[in-house]
Amino acid sequence: MHGGDGSETLSRRDSRIAPARSLDTADSDTAKEQSAKLCGYLNKLAGKGPLRGFKTRWFVYDPRKCYLYYFKSRQDSLPLGHIEIADACFSYDVEADEGQFEIHSNGKDFLLKAPNSQVKKYWLQQLQQKRWEFCNNRASVSRESWCFPTVPDLPTGLVARDADAFMYEKPNETTESVRSEFAVDTTSEGLAGLAYAARNPATPSNTLNSLRHWGTELRNSVSQLRQGRGNPENRRSVFYTGSDEWEMIDPLNKELQDQMALQEFSKKSHPEMHRNSTGSAFSFDFGRNASRSRRPFLRDMMGSNKTSKSTESSPVEWNGSKSSEAQLRLQSQQEELTHLREELASQKELVRLLQQTLKSSQYDRRSLSGPEASQDSLQLVQEKDEQIQALCGHMEKLGLEKESLQQELKTLKNKVGEINDQLGMLMETIQAKDEVIIKLSQQSCTGCDSAGSPNRGAADCTSPACKGLQELDNLKDSLQGYKSQNKFLNKEILELSVLRRNSEVREKTLEAKYTALEAKLCQIESKYLVLLQEVNNPVCSTEQSPAREVISRLLEDALQVESPEQQEHTILKPHPVSEYDVFGFKTVPEDDEEEKLVAKVRALDLRSLSLTDQEVSVGVKWENYLASIMNREMVRMPELKTLVRSGVPHKHRCKVWKWCISFHVKKFRDSVAADYYALLLQKAHEIQNPASKQIELDLLRTLPNNKHYCSPASEGIQKLRNVLLAFSWRNPDIGYCQGLNRLAAIALLYLEEEDAFWCLIAIVEVFMPRDYYTKTLLGSQVDQRVFKDLMSEKLPRLHAHFEHYKVDFSLITFNWFLVVFVDSVVSDILFKIWDSFLYEGPKIMFRFALALFKYKEDEILKLQDSMCIFKYLRYFTRTILDARKLMNIAFVDMNPFPLRQIQNRRTFHLEKVRLELTELEAIRQDFLRERETNTDGRNLISDDEEDN
Repeated sequence: MHGGDGSETLSRRDSRIAPARSLDTADSDTAKEQSAKLCGYLNKLAGKGPLRGFKTRWFVYDPRKCYLYYFKSRQDSLPLGHIEIADACFSYDVEADEGQFEIHSNGKDFLLKAPNSQVKKYWLQQLQQKRWEFCNNRASVSRESWCFPTVPDLPTGLVARDADAFMYEKPNETTESVRSEFAVDTTSEGLAGLAYAARNPATPSNTLNSLRHWGTELRNSVSQLRQGRGNPENRRSVFYTGSDEWEMIDPLNKELQDQMALQEFSKKSHPEMHRNSTGSAFSFDFGRNASRSRRPFLRDMMGSNKTSKSTESSPVEWNGSKSSEAQLRLQSQQEELTHLREELASQKELVRLLQQTLKSSQYDRRSLSGPEASQDSLQLVQEKDEQIQALCGHMEKLGLEKESLQQELKTLKNKVGEINDQLGMLMETIQAKDEVIIKLSQQSCTGCDSAGSPNRGAADCTSPACKGLQELDNLKDSLQGYKSQNKFLNKEILELSVLRRNSEVREKTLEAKYTALEAKLCQIESKYLVLLQEVNNPVCSTEQSPAREVISRLLEDALQVESPEQQEHTILKPHPVSEYDVFGFKTVPEDDEEEKLVAKVRALDLRSLSLTDQEVSVGVKWENYLASIMNREMVRMPELKTLVRSGVPHKHRCKVWKWCISFHVKKFRDSVAADYYALLLQKAHEIQNPASKQIELDLLRTLPNNKHYCSPASEGIQKLRNVLLAFSWRNPDIGYCQGLNRLAAIALLYLEEEDAFWCLIAIVEVFMPRDYYTKTLLGSQVDQRVFKDLMSEKLPRLHAHFEHYKVDFSLITFNWFLVVFVDSVVSDILFKIWDSFLYEGPKIMFRFALALFKYKEDEILKLQDSMCIFKYLRYFTRTILDARKLMNIAFVDMNPFPLRQIQNRRTFHLEKVRLELTELEAIRQDFLRERETNTDGRNLISDDEEDN
């Protein structure tokens, strides 16, 4: 979109090495995900009566809730149910079937069966470890999160540094050493996870196993049928406009298009080549051998009993292999298809050479069309004829080579057929020998049983010894099994004892907190009654009454703020207002006492609103949604859009923001190298950028009321500097504009440095129209006129009120749109606006700007003076605290709100603003020329000369 020659060269160079690096990154991420995720197929006992039996289920552990979800298949999106692991205990019986174990949770018993004992031990040990980690983390998180059952995901960005202080504490070393002694040795490699499921695919039955889950199974089936509709690649972005004036990015150059086309062709051709390379290199014809019946080998007969036993306990149902005839026919067709493709490619190459020859001859014919060049043209024609004859001869040679290769191929096929016949004869010979060996072994067994008296006596002598050895082996196996069971149960008892002791400590702490809160409430009630009595019976004297002393002490206690030095006994302190909020913004100022009291009241109101039932309900909906997409990535759909509009919880905001930004800038990131941001930073450190001076001046003025940007030593300052410098090198046309620093600062609160850089690109290059942050601010001026039209349509009374008193509200709203409401609304509402903004785009700014005016419409209409109106507009957004009411106005009362209408009005006002800017530029140029030509008026005259 922007940039000069240097940036274009850099992007082209990076695009050449991007695919290899991105592929390695994707592989490493996939490997990490597979290794960290506890999932796999297990058999679960389900059903009632005659339908009761083991059914194959796909189990996935969710570390956020410590739930073990089970699905009918790996592809399902909705779980059939879950098992709470946090309060569960595990056991298994040595005498039970192989791989069988039990989970006892919330008064329910879940009987599960693994393919073998090794997989069973691995699952039990992993579940014990997950329960131990979750309970320890839950015991060490902050006091405010105890009311929620979920341990939040580890956040990213600057807000993650605040969570590090209270997230995890080191467990007891003695307990850990005892746990390690009782641990059962199991090899975890390849026993569970996505890789194990890919190697051993299960085939759950398609029948309806339970009427209780019929709705879930039906929704899963519908979601699998509609996977194509949810694919983000098949859907056009809602920010796309067909107008050339408002195109989001410049069209790709031809070189980049050729490279992308070559990459796509290689991606499509490699799998086919890989498939064709499996098996033999020739297309065999096994039609004459397909009718022969294949008799089983000796190893198949001898291992039939073991196979049947293992398949009963295994959760994996093996599919039958494809018939050899169809497979070989497919190979022959693929070989023929490859041969035809090669022939087609050679023909295309020949046609291309002929076309080039024809074009060159036409060009030479036009260049030599004059009468003086007839001899030269004749000589050129002769040369071309010779070239054509040479090409024809080359084609004949190629044809002969082709025929010879076909003959060689036929002979090789015949040889392969003969070898296959010999192979079939050898296989039949081996099968016959196997049958003879089986018969001889059976005869030897019967001969031992029916032998004479001497042999019978010997057999009687050896049979008790054999039985004793067998019993001894069985006892050894049982002893080993009981030893491992004893170790497991000892570890289980130890962990349950420690967890119970921790829960008792937590319960006592909560009781102490409740007692402190009750005492604090009684004190506040008593002081409040004294205050009411003082207001009811005021004392009009200069003497200091005891009631006034109580009131002054009450105000001092109310203005007291929880500082970092006072957080040693945080659980016993019931004060809900701290010095900084969860986003790092200062809650209470230090200078004005009256303003401090108002800020304290505002912080308490926000705290009470965040604890309402509606906010808790939104959190539960997000937990259920994230649990439902455990087997897949987030996809743009109406359900997710509704959830985002209701606000993303603080603990999940970093994940949702990162996904939204990755979705919008995917085409940009795919076209550059994986270390594109690092290369821009390196360039910024090596070469001085013209915008670097202004960036340094604005760093400390970005968010001075946020602790992450309040001083030069703050961690956010360096990250903000890097993001702005990298962006200035990517967009030389913009460089730096005041407002970009606040956008990047808000993104850095929840995102890492590189993700915040791409967030800035998404806002400037995807969401906002062109010239929104340039020197002319053309796009910003256009949006103000569009907003004025929407104000007259959606809020006609308020618009008429502003027109009557000649109030230009664009002086207030211009900054709203430029920085997306940063420093204009309270922090809780600001981040809810950003949630919807990053998901839907710039239409959200118009919705919330209208909603803010609608929220305070009655108060504004009561003002009857232009100065009072303008003064009220400067601060009224800071008095709006109810985010639920504001979002209901924005997304319900403002409907319908079509994006097409905004696009059309942007196009209309764009031409008018461009025309006005052109006229202003012409007036400016005329003034400059007039000032340069009129040099007499610029001469200065002294006082003496004026007197003379």
